[in-house]
Amino acid sequence: MFGHRNDGKKVKGLNIIDKAEPFFMPQRIDAVNYTAIKVPCDKLDEFIQREKRSGNSYSYMHIAIATIVRLLYTRQKLNRFIMRGSIYQRNYISVSMDIKKKLEDDGEQVTLKFMFTGRESLEDVKAIVDKEIAENIKEESEYTTTKTIKKYTKLPDFMIRWALALFRWLDKHGMLPKSLVKASPFHTSCFFTNLKSIKLGYIYHHLYNFGTTTIFVAMGKEKMEPYVENNKELKIGKFLTFGISLDERVADGLYMGKSLKLMQDLLANPDSLKERLPEDGTIPKKLIKKKAKKVKAKKSKKDKKPKKIKPLKNKQKHDEKKKKSALKILLKKEKGNIVVSAEEIQAENMVVKDEKE
Repeated sequence: MFGHRNDGKKVKGLNIIDKAEPFFMPQRIDAVNYTAIKVPCDKLDEFIQREKRSGNSYSYMHIAIATIVRLLYTRQKLNRFIMRGSIYQRNYISVSMDIKKKLEDDGEQVTLKFMFTGRESLEDVKAIVDKEIAENIKEESEYTTTKTIKKYTKLPDFMIRWALALFRWLDKHGMLPKSLVKASPFHTSCFFTNLKSIKLGYIYHHLYNFGTTTIFVAMGKEKMEPYVENNKELKIGKFLTFGISLDERVADGLYMGKSLKLMQDLLANPDSLKERLPEDGTIPKKLIKKKAKKVKAKKSKKDKKPKKIKPLKNKQKHDEKKKKSALKILLKKEKGNIVVSAEEIQAENMVVKDEKE
């Protein structure tokens, strides 16, 4: 109520554009941008095989979710959401995901919500994801979200509409109970779907207006594609593509661009995900891109200003200096392998002197 929420803190000190955008685009679907990133599978496959020999079994899904968690912790603006024109920083990091108990048309679908601190290593993320899936993929198991939804779907249709309208109103005013926010898969940092598991390519999924989800990531099945190596040679390689939907109101284009580049770098180098991040909340420097140094353009000889020649106070001294410099030049001259003799130098000096007179 009055800007206070149990799942986020209102962001203050925003610039004019960031503060105004949510009012021009009040709904999340108004502000969604779509993009895709491709990741070569060579390093991913090499990493998975190497870890398998060490007794660790990772999949593309584990690496993708660990990357999303690391990204949300490092690039904190991505973990914001908009409600009633205000921007909030989320109190937690979570990833929601739909799973099927059986890969059949009538198989029950469950929406899970994985909770993270953001400092987890790849091994930690795998343990959390695998444990949650194992507990809820059983036929007799019933997830918290499913239990909550079942209570309301037993009501008549008109009462379900009333209940949802009430939930929306409570959510907009920050009065939705914490238990419902925790159970809701739509109140999450990121929604993730693994389309590779059903042998489909990536898609651009819409964002939900209900809830607070800012990012939707769809991982498609890997496939062979042509690419140009070093702008010269055409080759064929295996690539994994992610379709990403983003609410543009939480950050500007530059911030989003750098975040997507970091995501691509993390996916292409999964070894960096094996380390836990510091408990004190600091972010390692290697995850923060340094500002590019400004390179001063070198001035060409043409651009250089000619030196100012000061008026000579003593012409005689100047003439003597010129004679000495002329002698030095003559001494350095060579005619084939024969060095110029002293008599020739004297003769040449006399000629120069006569010409001057």
